[in-house]
Parts: sequence; C-alpha cells; structure tokens
Amino acid sequence: MSHKSAVSGSREQFRRARWFSSWNNYLFVVPALIFMVVFIGFPLLYNLMLSFQNVNVYNLSGKHDFIGLSNYMKSLKDPVFYTALQNSAVFTVLSIFFQFTIGFALALFFNQKFPGRNLFRSLMLLAWMLPVVISGTIFQWMMSGDFGVINYFLQALGIIDQPINWLSEGSTALLSTVVANIWIGIPFNMIILLSGLQGLPEHLYEAAKLDGANRLVQFRHITLPLMRPTILVLMILGIINTFKVFDLIFIMTAGGPVTSSTVLPIYAYQLSFATLEFSQGASVSMIMFLILIVISIGYLRMSSKEEVH
Repeated sequence: MSHKSAVSGSREQFRRARWFSSWNNYLFVVPALIFMVVFIGFPLLYNLMLSFQNVNVYNLSGKHDFIGLSNYMKSLKDPVFYTALQNSAVFTVLSIFFQFTIGFALALFFNQKFPGRNLFRSLMLLAWMLPVVISGTIFQWMMSGDFGVINYFLQALGIIDQPINWLSEGSTALLSTVVANIWIGIPFNMIILLSGLQGLPEHLYEAAKLDGANRLVQFRHITLPLMRPTILVLMILGIINTFKVFDLIFIMTAGGPVTSSTVLPIYAYQLSFATLEFSQGASVSMIMFLILIVISIGYLRMSSKEEVH
C-alpha cells in the first residue's frame, strides 16, 4: 500500500469517527423526543383533528367527516363560552394578584434572619405540598353553609347574621374557589421570590444605607429592578398554571351553581364528558391552547427585551 493510499484511508476513518460521534450525541435526546411525541405531540394533534370533525357519542366508532371550523363557530356563538372565559379571566387575575402580593410580602419577611426561620418556611410549604384533592375537600368543608367553620367564626364575630352558602350561591361560588387557589399558590410564589431575593448582591444595599436610603427606597430602586426577571417568570408560569386549573374548581363547585363558577377547562370537560360533544369540547380546548400560546409568545418577547437591557 502506498503512502498516499494510507493517508487517504486514515482521513476516511477520521471522518467516519467524527460523523458517528456527532450523531452519537443526538442519541441522548431520543428518549426525551419520544416522550414528547407520544405524550404531548400525539394527544395535541389528535385533539386538533377532533376539533375539525363531528364526533359525538352516536358516531364515535364510525367514520368522521371533516366539518372545518363549525365546532369553533358553534363554541364562539355559545353564551356559556363567554361566561366561562370571563370567569377564567377573573379567577386568573385575582389568584395571581393575591398570590404574588402575599407571597412577595412573606418572601421579604422570611429573607430576614430570626430564630425558627427555616421551620416556619417549611411549614408554609405544607399548603403547596398537599394534593389539590385534599385542599379542595378541606375548603369545601370549611365553606359549607351548614357546618362550615368560616360561617361559625363570622357569626361569632358578629360580621354576619345568617350562614352563607359560599359554594352554592352564584355571587360567592367563584370567589370561594379563588380564595382556595390563593391559599394553594402562596407558598410557590414565596419560595420562588425568596430564592431570587437571596441571590441579590448585599453590597448594593450597604452602599444604599451609606447614602441614607431607607428600606422603602431600597425596595423601590434596588429590589424591584433586580427582581424583575424572577417576577416575570413567576407571573407567566402563574398565569399558565392558573388559567388551566380544573381539579380544584371541579371538587369545590363542579362549575356551579348553573355557570357561576364555570371556567374554560370545566366548560370543555362538560362538553366532552357530560353532553358527549367530543369535537366541540376539543375546539374549546384548542382555543384555550391558543390563548396560552399567545401568553407564552408575549413572555418570550419580554424575556428577549430583558436580555437586551
């Protein structure tokens, strides 16, 4: 074998080894890719196809015709859809506002050094660690009109004269679920914000103290600007998680009375599994998905601006 042939063979072996090494790295991604395709991509695609067909309990096993946007138009013409959309907006805005403000106040409190801080911080996490089924059942019992402890204390304090049926009256059902969801979400907000606070540089606060800045000025000009990326991530995650809450509301009120606490996930569930209009239920689910996609895109754009600044 000539010297030229030997060099050419070595280059070919090096090229093959490099090609195999580069593709070998992609093998580590394959399990995650399979998981996403099977458990996320396929259900999403099937739900999308279902929303363009006419599938109900009468033709579930037969051939399904393509009917275009009819299910979407039918959902958008249904007054219950707008009631559910409004309830979802109220539920999300109120939950996020109080979860964030109370969680931020608690994060600032637990960021101070005092005896028993770690113990109290761990106890605060209990609300978040409990399964939603248990939390919903506890609040259902507490807000019962006949034997609920909330009515008992309000009557003992003289705030109300008669027991209030918190979960079976249209004016209080949705707000009752909001209160329960706030209680569940406060620990998560507190932990995320507390981890952000503990990462802030101490020398900025020491310099501010030397300049005579009080705690309010430090909070406004140091804490809030530096916490902006953490707050942004927390807000987006909170909106996405709260907008699609189903289990808590279903346990406490099942969307009632009538439609007073019906949110979009409850509405989609009722269409699919109560009235057995599977395709229309799928269309409502896809509308919810589009709303969350828009929110996610807004988050990505705001994150890009934060990185530029």
